[in-house]
Amino acid sequence: MLTGALLIWGVGTGGTPAAAAVACPSGIESDFNGDGIRDTAIADPEAAVDGAAKAGVVHVVYGGGKGALALSQATDGIPGTPETGDQYGSALAVYDADLDGCSDLVVGAPYEDIGTAPDSGLVHVIYGATAGLGAGTKAVSEFYQGSDKPLGGTPETDDWVGYAVAAGKTSAGTPYLLIGAPGESIGTIEDAGDFYYVSGTAFTVTSINQDTETGGAVAGIAEQDDRFGSSIAATPTHFAVGTPGEALDTATFAGGVAYFNHTLTSGYPKPLGGLAQDQDAIDGDGEVGDQFGAALAMVPYRASGATSTTESLLVVGIPGEDLKTTVDAGAVQVFKLAANGTFTETAWIDQNGADLDQSAEAGDFFGRRLAAVNTSPNATSTGTTTRVAIGVPGEESTEENPEVGGVQIVPLVGAPGASDQWIDPGYGIPSAPAPRMLTGLSLAATPSLLYVGEPYGTADGQAVYGFPWGVASGGAPTQTFKPGQGGIPATGVAFGAIVR
Repeated sequence: MLTGALLIWGVGTGGTPAAAAVACPSGIESDFNGDGIRDTAIADPEAAVDGAAKAGVVHVVYGGGKGALALSQATDGIPGTPETGDQYGSALAVYDADLDGCSDLVVGAPYEDIGTAPDSGLVHVIYGATAGLGAGTKAVSEFYQGSDKPLGGTPETDDWVGYAVAAGKTSAGTPYLLIGAPGESIGTIEDAGDFYYVSGTAFTVTSINQDTETGGAVAGIAEQDDRFGSSIAATPTHFAVGTPGEALDTATFAGGVAYFNHTLTSGYPKPLGGLAQDQDAIDGDGEVGDQFGAALAMVPYRASGATSTTESLLVVGIPGEDLKTTVDAGAVQVFKLAANGTFTETAWIDQNGADLDQSAEAGDFFGRRLAAVNTSPNATSTGTTTRVAIGVPGEESTEENPEVGGVQIVPLVGAPGASDQWIDPGYGIPSAPAPRMLTGLSLAATPSLLYVGEPYGTADGQAVYGFPWGVASGGAPTQTFKPGQGGIPATGVAFGAIVR
């Protein structure tokens, strides 16, 4: 039990999480303590812990004013020891791993040293309970490499296990966890990358790379610097894995994406196909440094007249895309994935599009981060119910504020410019604009709110803001988390770098 955890109660009038529920209710998203109210996890992977710089901390804020919890490897019950550069919390996901009705928190620490292998990486699953996250009877589950460890294999330098994570339930109700290890070497092929598929409550693990034979061919072949597993996105029917370092002929780091469904054959999910800009059915040309697939987002999709939701919309970020002579302006492509594995490109989005707020500039890196939502997955999908927030971290508001960044929100169905919104520091985002804030590098989607983290502004501007998906351009947030408020410790280095 996490008896030594930093628990701060009494915020508001809610009392403790333990007093809020007797048993965990089923079906409440991101509800760690079973009280029926959504909770929020906010990482500061660059925070110092016990004198170890960049050891990393994850702050959990309970909904309903019921306090906050800080988790690190100095917390009782959390395995390991805070070490310089671990960056605990560099990736986060939330799902109900044990199907008890309470949400569980997945924490990636890709720069964790395993034995004598620096930055081999690991992942923790911390279990929810009515007494609070980690305060139940289940010990933290660890995933890292080793011949007698859950992931098998051998820990190696710079494998970066836990660089990307995604989790949820399949359409059949089976829990799944996806763990990216983009630095994994495949034989002598350095940084080819792989990922782990963890299925069910028993945590059945399979390792998959681009050369794995899974009952079907995984898109691409393992090559140096592919970095397969750098990005992951999933729905109950499909998931996708990014390979931003994929070379297309002589175009290095052009990028690609492999996509799968959750149907298991001998423990392996079924590969369905791949996406890259060298395909006739996909707009654009594979160019050096495009990094197609550096960011991914995915939501369920239901066509008009359909009686079930078996398709997905996959959003692919291409932050290094050049728009004619505008270098690294960035773009986003949207694909519909059918149940049978076929794909259709449904949209190309860039800031030069018709009626879009803002315009493309060199170094915008439009599409470096993505967060998408379908607020009504069991109804016909529309431009109102399916939306994507696109991070534009290189956006320059003035010459005095280079790389202040911003966020563009567009519909996933219909014309992107039909109902887009724009927010940036000082224009909707309350943090004052400052150089190199890189707004848009921290995004997260919930059914009701888009979360925008501001970890790299001035110290007093660090915060996480929650915006309604229908916010007007320059509109105000309805929820704010800041160091020193609501039970969150006042210290922070990169507070809000990751949010779930």
